[in-house]
Formats: sequence, C-alpha cells, structure tokens
Amino acid sequence: MELRDGLRSLYTLDDAYGGGDVRSLAVRHLRRVRRVVNTGRYPDTIGRQLQLLAGETAEHCAWLYYDADDQDAARRYWGEALTTATMLRDDGLEVLVLASLSMQASYEGRPRDGYDLARAAHQRAVSLGSPVLLSLIAAREARALTLMRDHSGARKRLADSMRMVDRSDRGRPTPEWAAFHGHAELDYAQGLLYTEAGHHKAAVPFVRAALAHQDRTYGRNRALYRLTLARGLVQAGEVDEGAAEAVGSLEHLEEVESARVTRRLAEVRELLAGVDAVSARQAADELTEYTHQKGHD
Repeated sequence: MELRDGLRSLYTLDDAYGGGDVRSLAVRHLRRVRRVVNTGRYPDTIGRQLQLLAGETAEHCAWLYYDADDQDAARRYWGEALTTATMLRDDGLEVLVLASLSMQASYEGRPRDGYDLARAAHQRAVSLGSPVLLSLIAAREARALTLMRDHSGARKRLADSMRMVDRSDRGRPTPEWAAFHGHAELDYAQGLLYTEAGHHKAAVPFVRAALAHQDRTYGRNRALYRLTLARGLVQAGEVDEGAAEAVGSLEHLEEVESARVTRRLAEVRELLAGVDAVSARQAADELTEYTHQKGHD
C-alpha cells in the first residue's frame, strides 16, 4: 500500500537525519491518511487498516516532536494515536504509545507518571509475547524508578530487562519499532542509574560500553551517548578525557538534528565552562562556537 510505504520512508529519513523537514513530511502524510479515511470508499477491513495507519503515523509525528522538544505537540499526537489504538482495540499500537508516553513523562521530570504508564504498557504487552518488547518496557520502568530515587527497584527491573533481552530468540518477533532496543540501551540505562545516584566513576564504563555497542545507523543515540560520556568523565574528575569526548561528539551532531541532543550539549558546555582547566575551557569554547554556527543559542 502506497500510504504504508510513505510511513516506512519517514522512519528511514528520521533515523538518518531527523529535524523539521521530516516533521513536516510526517504531518503532511498524516493529513493525507486522515483525508483518505474520512472521504474514501472502502470495505470495513481496509478501513481498519487505514485507521491503524493513521494511528501509527500520529505516533511517529509525536516522536518527532518529542525529539524536537516540543512536548505539547508530542502529547497531542500521542493522544490521537492512543485514541485510535483504544477504538481499534489494537494492543500493539497501544503498547507503543503507552511506552512512549512513559519515556516522555520521565524526560519531563514526572517519574511517577512514567512508572505508571510503563506498568500499563507491560500489562498489555504480556499477551504479545515478545521478550525484547518486555525488556524495553522494563527498562522504561527502571528509568522512572531511578528518577524516583528507588535505586534498588531500578536495579531489579534493569536486571529483569537484561534477562529478557537475552531471550530474544524465543517467543514472538520483536515489533519493528522496538528493534533499536538491546544491550547498548541497557548499558546506557545502567550508566544513568549510577549517574543519578552520584556514582560518576561507576557510570563511565557503562556509558562507554553503550557507545561502543550502539549501531552506527542510530546517529542520534551515538551523539547523545558520547555527550553523556563526556559529562560523566568530567563529573568523575577525568576532565581532559571528558573535554576530548565533548569535542569529538560534534562529528555525530553533524549527522542529526535533535533538540534533546542539543540540550545535552548545552549541559556539557556549562559543566566544562565551570571547570578551572585549560582543556575544559578550550572545549567549552569549541562547543559555544558550534552552537553559534548552528543557531542553537
């Protein structure tokens, strides 16, 4: 179906570039699908497929606005997708939206909501029988628990998540949208857990491993991981190495456009600017120059 191919193209473009152009394409594609749903003539079976496609496209629009740090718009599109999933009683789309809303809630500093949304996603995902999907949701639970300062609960859910991802050869196949989830994501989650607990030296090896294991096709994640590694190194007292990683991250930023990554860049720049070391000041200046050139001030 041509409309389905259009959505696949948007996923490919997002992985490669991201940014405003892809958001515009996604919104136009959603409007086109809505128009066909509301004005076309088709059998009920085709109608359900079209409505599901509209829900999936709305979810992808939400993700793009989330990555652009326009959280109100992201919430609106996720709300539309969740309404469609509920109306169609489609567990797959409902799990995707609930897991995404959990991620957003944790990002916005609402970890209790993030935890409750992840638990709701888990309840619906059990029947889908995908170990990797359950692992991803457990990792979202762990992130929320980390932000709630329940470090022992977070460690337990991360351990559960690791066990489930190792069973990827059992059960049903992983949904296409969850294919990114694996050991790199879990190493990163473990690093964030140690960071939130103030154990910066312990966090560094996990974030380093996450960067080493991350597939190069996920440029946005590689940029985020490297900046997080730079932050962790500086916080652990390894200023020269942290400064070098911060400057090195700029090569990844040339590949993607993401407001979330730009925010992390600003955090690292401010951290380096507050350190009394030549390498830190030079790195902060390079990051400042980069943000000026890109208009991210």
